[in-house]
Amino acid sequence: MSTQRQSLRPSCLLFLIVLSLCTKSCTSDVKNSTNVSLTGAGATFPAPLYQGWFAMYNQQHPNVKINYQSIGSGTGISQFIQGTVDFAASDVAITEEQAAQVKRGAIALPMTAGAIVIAYNLPKVATGLKLSRAVYTDIFLGKIKTWNDPKIATLNPGVQLPDLPILVVHRSDGSGTTSVFTQHLNAISPEWKNKVGAGKAIAWPIGIGAKGNEGVTAHIQQLVGTIGYIEYSYAMQNNLSVAALENKAGRYIMPTLDSAAQTLEKIELPSKNLIAFITDPADPQSYPIVTYTWLLSYQKYQDPQKAQVLKNFVDWALTTGQKYSTELGYIPLPQEVVTQVKSAAGKISE
Repeated sequence: MSTQRQSLRPSCLLFLIVLSLCTKSCTSDVKNSTNVSLTGAGATFPAPLYQGWFAMYNQQHPNVKINYQSIGSGTGISQFIQGTVDFAASDVAITEEQAAQVKRGAIALPMTAGAIVIAYNLPKVATGLKLSRAVYTDIFLGKIKTWNDPKIATLNPGVQLPDLPILVVHRSDGSGTTSVFTQHLNAISPEWKNKVGAGKAIAWPIGIGAKGNEGVTAHIQQLVGTIGYIEYSYAMQNNLSVAALENKAGRYIMPTLDSAAQTLEKIELPSKNLIAFITDPADPQSYPIVTYTWLLSYQKYQDPQKAQVLKNFVDWALTTGQKYSTELGYIPLPQEVVTQVKSAAGKISE
């Protein structure tokens, strides 16, 4: 891989996709002339998809404008609890304790899903570097310090690994992506669980911090020898090299929409709150780090127009919007999940 990386910023790619799709299929609905604006904030994980969806929806419904700030799940949940946004987004949904602080009630709606990948920047090393569970845990523990370490070399015979220090990049903000990634490390490594643990913000043993999936992606692009965890679409859109990770069955699986969907099929969402995770899937074909991501809605809105607009958007995203998920690097929801989410969204009221 050349060190001269040609990248397309997610916002630019989204603009081109939206323009193409809407030129072909979008029709304006101007029956309702009342302008309604919604403001949301939260996870960077689904931000490329949400931004694309909101642009498409605005093309079809010019009276509706949805603004979304990609600031991390932790901050998004805080603003949701404080009531300063109309909705939030989180890769770890919302805890019962957090939901109890929301006076207007909280509804967690899984809207899409995606894989968390381990991306790296190594000149002349192609995508697909094999990393075992023990190896990638040890890299993030700071125990494996150079790229030509024998533990990495043994897994990748014939690959010319450079004698470079490994520079770990992690999230500096409260992050659902971090929570999902570290929950996985907790599940596969007793040492990680005992020494570091899991959460939206943790004390990293090693590395440098960056804000958002965008920030981690930018560091990996710019600095040779870096490695970090990001959502799949950020790696796809920026042409980053990604590792093939060893799963529970001992197979090395590349992150693809198919291998991530294989994992998703094994996640059963409880009817109570539609929140569930799978930290270490057992299926031999499954990519090991996959998660739903949730849109957080209030159960009651003071403004009836906002309530109705949000319900309308959710219904659109669950039907028309799902058709564009794969083009933006996300996994379309299984039909049974779509049915569950529609039922939950029906509880949104004024």
